[in-house]
Amino acid sequence: MARKKISFEGQMKIPFEEWDVLDTPVKSVKRNVYAAAEIPQPKKPDTAPEDRLLYYFSIGSGSSGNSCYIGTRKGGIIIDAGVKADVIESSLAANGIDMKKVVGVLLTHDHSDHVRYVYTLLRNHRHIKLYCTNRVLAGILKRHSISKRIKDYHSPIFKEIPFNLADLEITAFEVPHDGVDNMGFSVSFDNRRFVLATDLGAVTERARHYMSAANYLVIEANYDLRMLLNGKYPEYLKARIQTERGHLDNMATASFLKEIINPSLKNIFLCHLSQDNNTPQKALKAVREALEGIGKKVGDASDSIEDRNADVQLMALPRFESSRLFVFRPI
Repeated sequence: MARKKISFEGQMKIPFEEWDVLDTPVKSVKRNVYAAAEIPQPKKPDTAPEDRLLYYFSIGSGSSGNSCYIGTRKGGIIIDAGVKADVIESSLAANGIDMKKVVGVLLTHDHSDHVRYVYTLLRNHRHIKLYCTNRVLAGILKRHSISKRIKDYHSPIFKEIPFNLADLEITAFEVPHDGVDNMGFSVSFDNRRFVLATDLGAVTERARHYMSAANYLVIEANYDLRMLLNGKYPEYLKARIQTERGHLDNMATASFLKEIINPSLKNIFLCHLSQDNNTPQKALKAVREALEGIGKKVGDASDSIEDRNADVQLMALPRFESSRLFVFRPI
């Protein structure tokens, strides 16, 4: 059936092209009433720029004590508590971070230099929860003189199963070491990934998977092989350190980083350097030479103008002191 034509004759016409204001003639202005719909409007950002910043600093790195902070404007986490609680608290305060913003303490394994002060920290700040596997908690209670009340703060986690704290999505993954249920952590935020793998004697397939995807990577460079072999450690300890359940030496770390380096990897932090069997200079030299050998420009994380032109920033974390606060902006 044919459609009936619609006639607009006799209907009032709205004078879009000419308007009279207070009987004063004005120039005829031609306008397109659909113009506003045709011009694409700027999209409002989902979050303010400051909400996309990721913060990190190390509080201590080495067999004397390990701890670090990772967070956003909304809140953050402490990984390991082998440093005195008051040092952790004062380090965060010095960087303008309120302990009330800390939502959890995560533990990589049960060795003393990673867990020694965790209960004191939890007791001082009762809003903070402890995140580790059940096996790590059992190892802590078995190996150390720590109150069983630590169980009141415990929220169990499981390897390869992500969980969320504040703005962060966290995944624990297996690493080989001679502690109980050792793990690294992959922390995702704003399409970026911060990965920490300390105390590992070899890089397994799953550890490689997470570290290869990192934008910011904390990785162990524990010893210089020559220093270890010629050093004062007893032979059984030298042998233990060199096993796949011991620690990574400088050259192994350098070789691995050479394999996984890519444009997305922006910062490398060498951690857990041995006081007796390594120096920051030796660790940095090994990694720098490996990366420069394949044409990469390596910065020293000093944030200088020249440094900003580097492909990747490289730093050895201090053993006894805090590092500076790193602010990672959207990539």
